Amino acid sequence: MLARLGLENGKIFYGKGFGATGSCEGEVVFNTAMTGYQEILTDPSYCGQIVTMTYPLIGNYGINPDDFESRRSHVRGFIVKEACESPNNWRATDTLANYLKENNIIGLTGIDTRALTRTIRQSGTLRGVITTEDCSDEELVEKAKQAKPLSGQNLVEKVTTPRSYTIDGKGRRVVVLDLGMKQSIAQNLSKAGCEVVVMPASATADEILVLNPAGVMLTNGPGDPKDAGQPIETARDLIGKLPLFGICLGHQVLALALGAETYKLKFGHRGANHPVKDLETGKVQITSQNHGYAIDEKTLDGMDLAITHRNLNDGTVEGMTHNRHPLFCVQYHPEAFPGPSDSAHIFERFISMMNS
Repeated sequence: MLARLGLENGKIFYGKGFGATGSCEGEVVFNTAMTGYQEILTDPSYCGQIVTMTYPLIGNYGINPDDFESRRSHVRGFIVKEACESPNNWRATDTLANYLKENNIIGLTGIDTRALTRTIRQSGTLRGVITTEDCSDEELVEKAKQAKPLSGQNLVEKVTTPRSYTIDGKGRRVVVLDLGMKQSIAQNLSKAGCEVVVMPASATADEILVLNPAGVMLTNGPGDPKDAGQPIETARDLIGKLPLFGICLGHQVLALALGAETYKLKFGHRGANHPVKDLETGKVQITSQNHGYAIDEKTLDGMDLAITHRNLNDGTVEGMTHNRHPLFCVQYHPEAFPGPSDSAHIFERFISMMNS
């Protein structure tokens, strides 16, 4: 089955389709991880995006029932150099191609993913369309140009839980504001013994405070943080009242709530090998990351904040803490699955903050 990717800059990539058929549009991004494709496919932060894997062979260990980060896939499309058709792993219950087909996700294989990645690095993130349908190249490029950009869309409301639920635990009660939560975040809190109350992104500060939690966590999620809406107001109303901890989009939402600004990165940070320096200890951690926006460091001037972590590739802010209020946040993913786990201790810091 022939398939094509058309980009808004006019470039066309020809390959073979796998998974579902039809057409899909989205923001084309790349991820440099060698493993973890199942977690990537089910990470709500990828809502609205077509994900390109730079590692050349994807699907080697199939799909299993244990490694999902949410109940369904959120990517618009999936691009690989080569899709493994005969996976070999004792946990595998399905192939990548079958999973994509069952979840109505269009896959594209057989293209030069290195060339596509270089195009994104040079031009910045681009809108694109994958199709298995019959249309001219000119029509395909025009569809890419007309694709809706992520900015201006409140994608958080598409991936948040529709209603609150509780994961029982004997420890402190933690409210998790679900902006597009990966299941591994709740699992880390649950393993620490916490009672985890997951609430939708529409929850207000009053609705959270009435539960008398020991702390509040703001999770990862998709889209432009400025489009998140209610979570920014909720975070603003909670500052100084409870210990707050933010991850990824939650980090950006806390920054906006404090009065800082965010901006779109040229091609984002997506992969499992991003070096981050802990400025408090001087140690370097290898982190998993998935974000297309960052905090504008210049807008932090005059705020009672300290930058705690910095990206060693481009110098962007990867973590900060408030000097007066119990609040800290990180841009990367300390809960990373399948890894690395260099920064898993961040959850212990949050537990200690609540206990103190």
